[in-house]
Amino acid sequence: MPPRTRGGYTSSAPRRRPTGSERRRRVQLREVEPAADRDPVEHPQHDRDETEEVFEGAPGGPIDKCILRSFDKHIAAKIWVGEDRAPLKLVNHGAKLQLWELGMERSRIYETVHRSGLAPLTSCSHRVASRPMLSAFCERWQPKTTTFHMPFGEMTITLDDVASILHIPVTGSMISFSQPLHADDANALLVELLGTTDVEASRETEQCRSPSVRLLWLRDHFSTITDASSDDDIVFATRAFLLHLVGCTLFADKSATSVAVVYLELFRDLSMVGSYAWGAACLAYLYRQLSIATRFEVRQLGGYLTLLQAWIYEHFPEMFSSPDISYTESRPRALRWRPHVIPDSLPSVRERLDRLQISEVCWEPYVDHRSEHPLPDIAWYSGCIKCGQVVEPYHPERVLRQFGYIQTIPPRPFTPPRPDRSILLEQYWERWTDHVLTDQSRGRRCHYSGSGESVPEYMPWYDRISHRIVQPPQLRSAFTTDARSFPPSHAASTSDTHVARAFSILGHLISGGREQSADVIWAALTEVHGILAGSAEIAASHSTPSPAPASHSSPSPATRPFFSPPSFVYPPPASDDPPPLVVPPPPAAVAPPAPAAAPSAPASDCTASTTVYVRSKRKKNT
Repeated sequence: MPPRTRGGYTSSAPRRRPTGSERRRRVQLREVEPAADRDPVEHPQHDRDETEEVFEGAPGGPIDKCILRSFDKHIAAKIWVGEDRAPLKLVNHGAKLQLWELGMERSRIYETVHRSGLAPLTSCSHRVASRPMLSAFCERWQPKTTTFHMPFGEMTITLDDVASILHIPVTGSMISFSQPLHADDANALLVELLGTTDVEASRETEQCRSPSVRLLWLRDHFSTITDASSDDDIVFATRAFLLHLVGCTLFADKSATSVAVVYLELFRDLSMVGSYAWGAACLAYLYRQLSIATRFEVRQLGGYLTLLQAWIYEHFPEMFSSPDISYTESRPRALRWRPHVIPDSLPSVRERLDRLQISEVCWEPYVDHRSEHPLPDIAWYSGCIKCGQVVEPYHPERVLRQFGYIQTIPPRPFTPPRPDRSILLEQYWERWTDHVLTDQSRGRRCHYSGSGESVPEYMPWYDRISHRIVQPPQLRSAFTTDARSFPPSHAASTSDTHVARAFSILGHLISGGREQSADVIWAALTEVHGILAGSAEIAASHSTPSPAPASHSSPSPATRPFFSPPSFVYPPPASDDPPPLVVPPPPAAVAPPAPAAAPSAPASDCTASTTVYVRSKRKKNT
């Protein structure tokens, strides 16, 4: 008998139309919930479809490719299989800015630059950039999430970082261009806005082989103009200086010698220069340059590297930074540090980042800077940022710990729209106040500043979708075959997070003093007990149990009561005097009979432990 097919007919029989009930059954089977409407917080695994490709690669790579779908093309994936590359060549123009300074003889130009909001860029740029350090952080950048994937979670450069480090405006009109600039249009723009001849403009763009001009050409033609020159020459020189400034800082490209003429359009009306969101455009441009540098074949890194390097100094001060003791909070935070080239090699920096702990991160570095520069509300904006044809997503919900909030599982990163839909992007940006994270989306604040806390389910989820370790185990220093030389599992990181969270709750409780109500103390201790109990269960499930000693008679954690109020005793009040030394009684044959007295209350565990410690310490000293 011929086999039956899904349509209800045999292969030899003539094909017939499916009935209405059959069609309805098919529609019901095909109806699935759209991915955009799912709540990733309620579904930490993001409800991955059964047909979705799963990456079963190295321990340092993602197990679930629901987020990093193209990780196999990432530089970190290449490093894990032994395909390494040298440190990136950096495009840094910090020294070139010193070749065109605005002194007293160019005060009119400086006044216009100061009103534009870009004046801090003339003094805060670093002249030195560390290739191993920036290359190692670039290897941890993920273009899909626009964040650095660290061993303990995600971090990124936020609009708050840009405003604090550079002191340039992060709000205002979005920088966008209708279309790419061609050579003829670039020549016409140079003649109109810089006053050059058509021959000079054509010769310069032909030498650059693109609609760009050399930074050296701008200095040679306009750096000699002073206040004694004509008004038109001063206007031309001001535009040329601003073009030179953004070409050396915010929009430094990988040509390392030129700047695109298209930015000159932004300086057509010098009175409107300060109305642009320069900080947001700088951040979008740096995001794109970091994303390009994650490709294995790329050997160069552009963008404003002073912003990236100062961000590293701020959040990892114990590892890389060298502070300037003469710094004051009224200046940009980029001037707080003395840039230097670290002596470590790139593999060494990779290994240091692989072993990085949460306690080594400064999550909120601008606490002392808030009096001079408060947190901008636009830092909570969740959407797209743009710089010309560059559109990048901005996800503050993925780095809540950098704002002092407990990190939760973030929603899926969204794909930015095409650059040609500039009108929609500009309208979205203009109404940025409607697209900031709500109080519910931000969640709870950390128990104390800089704790870097996260919800218990965050690290297991992050361990599945990310690459926490970049340096392969066989290439690490002092390599051994024991478990310590391999990447730690998410259980260990989760246990560390639980312990840190428990300590933060206890610290908050102790700082509140003895006047707190019993309900507050009970709630805090109950939460700490639950946290530590969960951490112990995770550690026990990932380790080999060892037999308990025969003399151990205390109840196990499973049979121990959940919480015993009498066992909690406040520590004795602090005193400058040392605790009394308890002298043992004389032998019974010599001691006189003691008078009858009421039995005294037994000493608490806290007092007994303190007495034993003091006695042993005194005996050791003698």
